[in-house]
Amino acid sequence: MSVRHALLALLTEGSKYGLQLRQEFEARTGEVWPLNVGQVYTTLQRLEREGHVESHENERDGAQKRFRITAAGERELDRWLRTPPSAAPPPRDELVIKVQVALRLPGVDVRDILQVHRRHLVEEMQRYTHLKAEAAADDVGLGLVVDAELFRLEAVVHWLDAADVRLRRLPAVPPVPAGADGTRRAPRHQPAKPAPARTAGSRS
Repeated sequence: MSVRHALLALLTEGSKYGLQLRQEFEARTGEVWPLNVGQVYTTLQRLEREGHVESHENERDGAQKRFRITAAGERELDRWLRTPPSAAPPPRDELVIKVQVALRLPGVDVRDILQVHRRHLVEEMQRYTHLKAEAAADDVGLGLVVDAELFRLEAVVHWLDAADVRLRRLPAVPPVPAGADGTRRAPRHQPAKPAPARTAGSRS
C-alpha cells in the first residue's frame, strides 16, 4: 500500500493538515489499515522535499500547518494510478516460507501446520464478513477494502488446500529413531560403499 499516494489523493480535495489526513485515511479504509500520525508527517515532509506538496506558514488551522498538492504532485498521482503493480519477482510470502521450512524439519507434521493457518484464515474471513454486514450500504470505500481482503484470504485458503493435496501425494517418510538421550535426529546420509578393487587379470 502506498501511503504517500493515498495522501496525495486526499489533498486533491483541498488543503489539509496532517492529523486530518490521518483521520480521513482511516475513515475511508474502514480503519482496516491504521496509520501513525508520525508516519503521516514524515511522508508529508518527503513529499514536500520532492515538490509534490507545499505548505505555507500563513495557512494554519490552530497550531497545525496545512498542506496542499502541487501540479507535480497531481502528475505523480496520475502516473501511479495508471501504472500496474509489479508482478515480478513474486513477493516473499511468510506463509509460503514457513511451509517450505517445515518440510525440512524432522518430526514436524507439515499438514498440521497447514491446518493451524487455515483455521486462522477462516476466522479472519468471518470477521471481515461481519464487518461488511455491519457497514453502511453507501460506504463504498469500506466495501472495496473488505472485498479485496476477503478475496485475498480466500486465495490463501485455496493455496493451503492445494498444498495439502500435494503433500498427500508424497511417499510416507519413516519415523526418525530416537537417540540415546531421547532426542530425534535426522538420518545421516550413508556414503556409498567403495567398488571392489580390480585384480591385474580381471577384465573390464
